[in-house]
Amino acid sequence: MLRSKLRTLFVGVGSAVAMVGAALAPTTASAAPALPSHTAVGASKAPVEASAAGFWSCTVPPGYTFTSTQNTLSCSTSGGFRTMYYVQPPADGLWACTTMPGFTYSSTQNTLSCSTSGGFRTMYYLRTPKTGLWACTVPPGFTYTSTQNTLSCSTSGGFRTMYYLRAL
Repeated sequence: MLRSKLRTLFVGVGSAVAMVGAALAPTTASAAPALPSHTAVGASKAPVEASAAGFWSCTVPPGYTFTSTQNTLSCSTSGGFRTMYYVQPPADGLWACTTMPGFTYSSTQNTLSCSTSGGFRTMYYLRTPKTGLWACTVPPGFTYTSTQNTLSCSTSGGFRTMYYLRAL
């Protein structure tokens, strides 16, 4: 009886070691790239198409959003600190510091990543509008067939309405 319990224990430990070894083994070239260091805490691990197109800039160019900020002397015209932005084209599944035309959002979070003055700011999970999407806004060309109260869309800490979208 003792021998069978020990055998079971060793088999279990051996299986656990094998699983840990497989998890720590080097990945192949087909593995998904690591998320950039500027990805917000709690951001989705889904790949973002436009993440490779991001860059640091002293301004946010038209048609771009930003996903992070930092104070720097590099952008200063008068010798003081100024905000520098990590700008990216908007994309479905991108946590962004601004909402963008042609997109809605399905979740928000308070973060220091978007701050231009040191306080918390809202970050939005951008989504391309489509039928069957729960979204925090109803974009042009869409209506909604159901609603729910949620904290997911909150920009101030209270409940907000979320809409189940349907294209017109």
